[in-house]
Amino acid sequence: MPRPFRFGVNLLNAAPAAEWRAKCRRAEELGYDVILVPDHLGMVAPFPALVAAAEATERPRLGTFVLNAGFWNPALLAREVATTDALTGGRLELGLGTGYVPAEHEAAGLPYGSPRERVDHLRRTVEELERLLGSADHEPRPVQARVPVLIGANGDRMLRLTAEHADIAAFTGARPGNTPGSLEPLGADELDERVARYHAAADRAEPAELNLLIQLVAVTDDPEPALKPLLERQAGLTLDEALALPLVLAGPLDRIVAKVRAQRERFGFSYLTVLEPFMEAFAPVMERLRAESA
Repeated sequence: MPRPFRFGVNLLNAAPAAEWRAKCRRAEELGYDVILVPDHLGMVAPFPALVAAAEATERPRLGTFVLNAGFWNPALLAREVATTDALTGGRLELGLGTGYVPAEHEAAGLPYGSPRERVDHLRRTVEELERLLGSADHEPRPVQARVPVLIGANGDRMLRLTAEHADIAAFTGARPGNTPGSLEPLGADELDERVARYHAAADRAEPAELNLLIQLVAVTDDPEPALKPLLERQAGLTLDEALALPLVLAGPLDRIVAKVRAQRERFGFSYLTVLEPFMEAFAPVMERLRAESA
């Protein structure tokens, strides 16, 4: 029996209080299950934004997608997590990653480190959070007995860490590009291999929820204009190849819905996250998927 679908939107753009609350309410009206925020300089500060989102909404879960572990000290992060979970009424989901933009660390005056060092730091962060938040002596206390942990991963060591510790395994569907801070999309066969590598490392009684970040949504009979920027960035990628990428949902509604269902069957992705610019465009896809599952 496949896991039921769940849908999140990652809100990227800072806004004054009234506008921020309005777009959080709009996400709830559209049916999103999770309102998420990133952790990049120049975007919203994660935890205050989630508390404000909780005040404006009633139903959606609230999460970070994903915290840049290099920005955080584990003890201070544990305080933020516990406080935010309490202030949101136990609706928090904690997303964590290594970070991938060197310029942000430079601007913050923080070391970026090698890939190994970044993964090591994330492991220490995850393990220390589990120790601190799992202790009855830690103050403040979260509402949830365990705040669900999402880890965004692609490389082998990250997939092992995710298999060991994450309640939600998030796949970027991309690898680091040649330019620092850039990403290149993975094809379906490459993503198959990454998901298989994750499952090979996972030895757990309760399977994790699998998440995929969707980078582009366009419900249209003519997807080529919507894909033009991607084709210009990815030299040598054809239109048909772009349409087949797991992180791209472009085309007529029926075709997109069929692709989402096929990807749940093939990869196990039941939890999909879309970016804020596509919040409205993805709504009819959610509506159709839920209607067909009713």
